Amino acid sequence: MILHVDMDAFYASVEERERPELVGKPVIVGGEAQRRGVVAAANYEARRFGVHSAMPTATARRLCPHAEYLRPRIDFYAGVSRQIREIFFRYTPLVEPLSLDEAFLDVTGSTGLFGPADEIARRIKAEIRREVRLVASVGVAPNKFLAKIASDLEKPDGFVIVPPDGVQEFLDPLPVGRLWGVGKVSHRALTGLGVATIGQLRRLPPDVLQDRFGSTGEHLWQLAQGIDDRRVTPDHEAKSISHETTFAVDVADKEVLRAWLLELTEQVARRLRRHGLRARSVHLKVRFADFSTITRSRTLAVPTDLTEELWQAAAEMFQKRLPPGHAAVRLLGMGTSGLDRSGEAQQMLFDRQERRRQGRLDEVTDQIRARYGDSAIGRAGGRSE
Repeated sequence: MILHVDMDAFYASVEERERPELVGKPVIVGGEAQRRGVVAAANYEARRFGVHSAMPTATARRLCPHAEYLRPRIDFYAGVSRQIREIFFRYTPLVEPLSLDEAFLDVTGSTGLFGPADEIARRIKAEIRREVRLVASVGVAPNKFLAKIASDLEKPDGFVIVPPDGVQEFLDPLPVGRLWGVGKVSHRALTGLGVATIGQLRRLPPDVLQDRFGSTGEHLWQLAQGIDDRRVTPDHEAKSISHETTFAVDVADKEVLRAWLLELTEQVARRLRRHGLRARSVHLKVRFADFSTITRSRTLAVPTDLTEELWQAAAEMFQKRLPPGHAAVRLLGMGTSGLDRSGEAQQMLFDRQERRRQGRLDEVTDQIRARYGDSAIGRAGGRSE
């Protein structure tokens, strides 16, 4: 069985924990409106006013001017995330982090020691609340797709179990928009076919979906049956490390997208360094408002874990290799592959000295952020600038 653990309004919740006087007030974590900042997180009180992540901070201030606006402290949140992950590792080594605030856990091999999967999930949820003083929503299901949906259904403080013999009973009543791969355009097309729920889609012949949606049709049909054979892959076993974010509202502003891409790159770089890995290839993933998806890749001269080198590759692909006049963006992702633990490759003396300088810069930057907060230092273009 698989768990998906998702921290509720993570950045904002951490700030409320640190400053109890914020509890009950709208709290928005993000960059400054004057510097084209965007919302990184909003608590549930702020969401009632229509505020959501990836929204320009200036828009959030118009919707909710009385909220408490705080600058992000990413490295502080990363430290809290490590505390949470330590709780996960008490129960299974098979932990696949998706970001600082969510992860998949495979507890199939842990039930002999700790009891059924639902009991493990309850214990993890309780220990996070007791030891870290934060609230998690948890989904328990036979696969990653189902666990992810389950964790989202009853937020905040959700706990949903999908038993192996109850998959269709769980999925069938849900709106078809819950399926990964259903965007605005495909949703309209499914509505035209008389499909409003996952159960209705499941009962369509697969060839009808393939004729209408191509290879995506087969993907949708598989998910509607509750089929997802992806395994939980810990970082140290991963062939790739990536982060992606799906925006609550499609984003057209290139500067906002560039700022998000930088943050994704910094998160990937930190994970590489944490596990002693270097990456040979950098990947960019973009899903547009019509749900068409493109990927771009670039192979580096030498494997790297340096934020600047990864960022240069990602930024170049974003700037030069997207379709001209493309639609607004629904999902943005940055990833790396070709991972190895080898030492630094032979290079010219100048290159070696420059890479060492960049390595020291990463180390010092991490230390400064950990001590003084994320806003103390940053690269140009960051969304907290």
